Amino acid sequence: MSMPRTPSQTVGPYYAIGLTRAPRAPQNELVDRSDPAATVLVGQLVDGQGSPISDGMIEAWDSVGKRWGRSGTDGEGRFSFVVAKPEARPGEAPRLDVLVFARGLLRHQVTRVYFPDEAEANAADPVLSALDDEQRASLVAVPEDGALHWDIHMQGEQATVFFTH
Repeated sequence: MSMPRTPSQTVGPYYAIGLTRAPRAPQNELVDRSDPAATVLVGQLVDGQGSPISDGMIEAWDSVGKRWGRSGTDGEGRFSFVVAKPEARPGEAPRLDVLVFARGLLRHQVTRVYFPDEAEANAADPVLSALDDEQRASLVAVPEDGALHWDIHMQGEQATVFFTH
């Protein structure tokens, strides 16, 4: 006898409907592009072999939960956000909390992206300071062409650090 599949057994890609909320600013803008503090965060979602994941969805939340946005990945696994550095929680470095949704995941994955111009705060952050250099590097964006660049590696030698829910 066959049992019916549950929603967690029939994971996406079903993200298009979640990427269209109207009327409002684009889904991937946590702040308006005209905000003087706005910067673009770009990256690529890749699997363990380094191949792009073309049907994923990334959500970015400021660490105090005031603003959030989401970006689907394109054919090359690329995503982008317009962000501003959020205020930091006491004793922590400014960061964005990131949720990764992709085919084959029964539950979304949780990670963080930190800002590269916060060297002192990043060094004192309890999470970053508990990681080795390679792990720490997987969570800090890199300045590139006037934007911030941060890739998400689901597995492999360059795997991004993920956290339990």
